[in-house]
This record gives sequence, C-alpha cells and structure tokens, in this order.
Amino acid sequence: MYIHELDAWPKFHWRAETIAVPLASVRDRQSRLLRHMEALGFSLQQEAVLQTLTADVLESSEIEGEKLDAAQVRSSIARRLGMDIGALKPADRNVEGIVEMMLDATRHYNQPLTAERLFAWHASLFPTGRSGMSAITVGNWRNDKTGPMQVVSGPMGKEHVHFEAPKAERLDREMGSFLEWFEGDKPIDQVLAAGLAHLWFVTIHPFDDGNGRIARAIADMALARSEHGPQRFYSMSAQIRQERNAYYDFLERTQKGTMDITPWMEWFLGCLGRAIDGAQKTLSTVLEKARFWDRIKDVKLNDRQRLVINRLLDGFEGKLTTSKYAALAKCSQDTAYRDILYLIENRVLVQNPEGGRSTSYSLKPEP
Repeated sequence: MYIHELDAWPKFHWRAETIAVPLASVRDRQSRLLRHMEALGFSLQQEAVLQTLTADVLESSEIEGEKLDAAQVRSSIARRLGMDIGALKPADRNVEGIVEMMLDATRHYNQPLTAERLFAWHASLFPTGRSGMSAITVGNWRNDKTGPMQVVSGPMGKEHVHFEAPKAERLDREMGSFLEWFEGDKPIDQVLAAGLAHLWFVTIHPFDDGNGRIARAIADMALARSEHGPQRFYSMSAQIRQERNAYYDFLERTQKGTMDITPWMEWFLGCLGRAIDGAQKTLSTVLEKARFWDRIKDVKLNDRQRLVINRLLDGFEGKLTTSKYAALAKCSQDTAYRDILYLIENRVLVQNPEGGRSTSYSLKPEP
C-alpha cells in the first residue's frame, strides 16, 4: 500500500523536535551564503548565478538520463539574464525549454503556481510532443492510456519500480489540493514547504514525463520564497545528482511508509545543507576568474581570444590545441596560431611541455 492510498492522505506530518536542529542549521547557512554573495558586487553575483543555474539545468536533466550541451545551456541562460559572455552558442529547443522553465520558477518565484503555469512548463520541456520516440500528452495531466504510472530508475531492461502513482481519474482533485496548499497560508517554514512540495508533487506524478524536473523546479521556487529573492547561489539538483541512490531510496521508503515523513524531511534538509556548502566551490571559481581577468586587464584582446579564455576558465575538456582554438573561434588555423602566440607573449597562455604534434596550451597560473 502506498501513502496516497492511505485514509490519512494527504495529511503529512513529521516530528518537529527531530528536524528543528537541521532546519536551524540550514537557515543559518542560507543567511551566511547570501551575506557572502552580497559582498561580491553585482557582476560577480551575476557570474555566480550563471554558474549555479547552468549546473542546476544540466544536473536536473542528468538525473533523468538526459545529457545536455553545457555551452548551449550557459549561452541560453546568459542571454536571458542579459549577460555578455562573448560569442553565444545557439541552443536547441530542448535546452531553451528547460532553461525557460527553471528561470520562470525562480525569477518569478512570487507569482502564483497554477495548473496553467505547470502546463506551460511541461510544454516547454517537450516542445515536439514526444519523450524520446514516444508521443506523450503535453501541457495536460496524464491519462494512463498505456497503463498505470510507475516511478522507475535504472537502465532499460533492468528498471527498478519505486512506487506507483495515483490513477489518472484522481489527478484534477489531487493537483487541486496540492496547488491550494502551495499557494495558501502555511504554518511551516518555507524550507520545509520546499521539501514537502517536492515529495507531494512526485507522489502525484501528474504528467507522462518530466515530473522529476518539474518537482525540483517547484522546490527551487519555494526555496526562492524562503530567501525572498530570485538569485540562486546553490544547486539542489546538482546535490541530488550526487546523492541519486539515496534520493530514490528515501522516495521509495517514504511512498511505502506512513504519513509521518520525518526521515524524508531529515534527508531533504541534509541534502540542502550540503548543496549550500557546495556553493563555496562556485564562489571560489568566480573569485579565481575575477582575479585572472583583473591580472590581464591591460592586455588588448579580440573577441576570439576572449571566447577561448572564457571556455578555459569555465573548465575546458581536454587540452587546447591550435585546431581546437580554430574550431571554437571559427577561424583558420593560421589565425588561431597568431592569436595563441600573442596570448603567450602577453603571459596569458603557456605552452605545455609536450611538443610536436601534441603541442597544447594552458592558462598561465597566477604568480
């Protein structure tokens, strides 16, 4: 028997004394992180937001087994935030759709969450009306024509069923109750509301596909409300991706338990705390980039050079060669080689020890 089949559904409860300390700890870490970020100044804040949102979109899709192009995601977010990051890589409609949904959830966190808004998010996630090769109901609740909705994980042929969602005929009533609660006056902290909203929505699983990503967007929306601001400096999705096995384990145990969801809330608060702690890595990266650009501020650079330097600072895969530079900057190899020589002469790049056909280049370390 699943929790949505219990007579007490959806009267969730938890042991307040058990989660009081972890909740206070998360709230304290939230406040300290926001104070640190406020001290950075607007441009560095924007860079931190860009890095966080990029990770959020990439990891939320990765949880569902979909790997997106990082450069496309970063470009799409930067364009929507009005940020100049040099040449922007065109993004396909799948990338644009999930970026649009995630930004709508956080940038417009104080606008009501309605069925129509959820339908728009869902349509953004599946612009072709298909999930992979399968046609799905888009912009509306599922109808269960192909059988009951089961939440599964694992590779095809070795799927593990975690639980079965409520039947389609219950969805109007179930989602009505959920949305009324989400927008109503709640005598609980908004951080706890984020954890409950995630669990509640995933339990209902109202769409044919995309429920996990939408659940995480709803949780991010509640977290933005808890901080009274749209800027995201930590990624809950990235942390859930790291703790994927525990995430599915706690979901399954909660679905097969009682309406006492204390263990889920404990795990959610712990995961959130670890996500906030992980933001220090983002902060360090942003500060390193700022120091690097400050160090070379007197070097005259063209757009090609700025583009390639930014890619190296953002974590370039593999080693930079003349041919890779030419491909990135969309120029000839001769132009790429001249650009690289200029950057070496001005102490921006260094040639790596291996030579010949393996010649590659790296950013010059700080003295």
